[in-house]
Formats: sequence, C-alpha cells, structure tokens
Amino acid sequence: MSSDPTIVFTPAARVRGTLAMIAGRDETAAVYRRFGLRISADGYTVGVFDGPDAAAAAAWLGEQPEGPRVLVGSDTGASAVLTALAQGDVADAAIVAGIVVDTEHTPTDAERTACPVHLGVLAEQHAAVREPAVVPAAAAGFPDVADLAAVSVPVLAVHGGADPVTPFAQARSVLSAIPDVETVETVDGLHDALNDQTHRSVAASIVLWLERLRTGDVHAPIVRHAEDVNA
Repeated sequence: MSSDPTIVFTPAARVRGTLAMIAGRDETAAVYRRFGLRISADGYTVGVFDGPDAAAAAAWLGEQPEGPRVLVGSDTGASAVLTALAQGDVADAAIVAGIVVDTEHTPTDAERTACPVHLGVLAEQHAAVREPAVVPAAAAGFPDVADLAAVSVPVLAVHGGADPVTPFAQARSVLSAIPDVETVETVDGLHDALNDQTHRSVAASIVLWLERLRTGDVHAPIVRHAEDVNA
C-alpha cells in the first residue's frame, strides 16, 4: 500500500510544520482542498488522505523533514487518528474534528454543514462517486476511554456546538479522557467542523494552536488580551 497522500498542499515559503489529514466517511481528499490551501498559506505542508486508515498517513508523516508533525482527522478519520495515537507515538500532536462515537448515524449533507460552498462540493462528490465509500470496520470504531487515556501527545479537538451526529456535550465528555486536550466549539456549528460556515475561524484557531505547538509548549500563550493579564 502506498503511503503517499492523494493531494499535497505545499507552502510557497518556509515550511513551519507538516499535517497529514485523514478524511471521514464518504469523503475524498478533494473535500479538504479549501482546508489544505488555507493552512498551507500559513506555512504548513498538508497531505490529505482518503480515509479512514491512519497507517499510510502516519508513515508519510514520519518521513517528512519539517516538524511539528501533526495527524488530523475528521469524522471516522478522527477515530482512526485517536486509535493510532493510543497505540503509540506516531505524531507530535493531533487535531480531530467532528468525532463519531456512534457510527450508526450517517449524516446527511444538511447535518454535515450549513456552508453553501461546501454543500456544493459534497454534491459534486456524490455525483462523481457511483457507490458509497466502504468504511473498514477496524478503523470505524471510536477508541475506549481507557485507550484515550494512553494518548501522550497534545490534541486539539474541534466540534460543532449543534452537531446532530455526536452532540457537543457527549463529544466533550469522551474527549476529556485524553490527558492533554484542548476543545474548541463552533457555536451552532454542524458535523463537518473543518468545512462548516465557520471554516475561516476554525482555520485561524488551528494556526494559532500550531504556532503554540511550535514553541515546544502548546499551553504557553503567544498572543493574549491585555484585559486578561490585568485581571
């Protein structure tokens, strides 16, 4: 099996880090073109893989010369990322979006996003793919809480506040088992947290987190409100 990503987005200038993005159910790498372009514009190489097997993404990531090296996953791709991390150190950090605790609920496009551009992208993909993608059973399940407790790297979780697939409160509860997790809620957001109406703000939040990760202490602020300092 090839470990090469389907699409690679390369920064125009100096590379500040590398991300391996794993797509979720019924998604191709092309769904994350907007995400890859935006993150690469801020200096990070982004390789996007048709999901949800994390093995190829982790192998490619390990070959990249520029760190930090971050695994990224959405939907069942997020489950694959967390499973891989629970089994060992395969990345310096991870970003997970729209986690799926119960894979019995397959979202409709309207449940996935309210962004008209992304709805168009999904419609084009449905028209191009005659048969739905098959999710390997081994990669689809969400890790147990005990497994999540074994994750040893920082994790940024982005989840829709109105996600109909996994309610935000449930997502936050299960993600809290990860020792070092920062959870970002997209207010009134749906399931495709990286591609919903708030995709610009989400990308900005990810870049801010990546910049902190680069310092060696993801918890140390780089920018802060003066009012917080004087409080």
